[in-house]
Parts: sequence; structure tokens; C-alpha cells
Amino acid sequence: MGLNVQDRTLIEMRVSNDGPSQVVAYLMWFFLGLLSAHRFYLRRPGSAILQILTFFIVIGFFWLLIDAFLIPGMVRERQDEIRRRLTMEALANQGGNA
Repeated sequence: MGLNVQDRTLIEMRVSNDGPSQVVAYLMWFFLGLLSAHRFYLRRPGSAILQILTFFIVIGFFWLLIDAFLIPGMVRERQDEIRRRLTMEALANQGGNA
């Protein structure tokens, strides 16, 4: 048994509201990139810390530039995580209401 249209619409609304914003991620990348704020925002603290540490060895600078192209995928990945969690919750609630 799958989710109905109303449940899927609700999940997409929650993903839009609760998920990360690409605009915010890019603003953080641009203004706070040296602190890897965009990676912390996208819940990637391990790579954020590694990026900060490697920045001092020049590698981090190039990594920071590469992130400009990776941000859309990271945002989609985070939104997909939220979507999966909400779908599982909705399916669990449907099973309990049946």
C-alpha cells in the first residue's frame, strides 16, 4: 500500500519547509566559505572540519571552489533524506490507523 496524493503533497511541503535551501547554502559558501559554514548547514560536519583543516594546505581552497558545483547535489541529498524519513513516518501512521 503506497501513499496517497495528499500524503505525498504534505511530504513535499515539509521537505520544502524543513529541508535546506540552495540559496542559503550558496550565501554561506560565498560569505562564510573559509569556515565551511555551507557544509555544516548541509549536515556534513566531518567534511567541513576536514575542509577547514586542509584549507591551510591550499587543497581546501580548491575544494571550496569545487563545492560551488556540489551544493545542488548536497541539497538534493539532504532533501531526499528528509523525504524518506517523512515517507516512512507517514506509512507507519497509515499502518497504525488501518
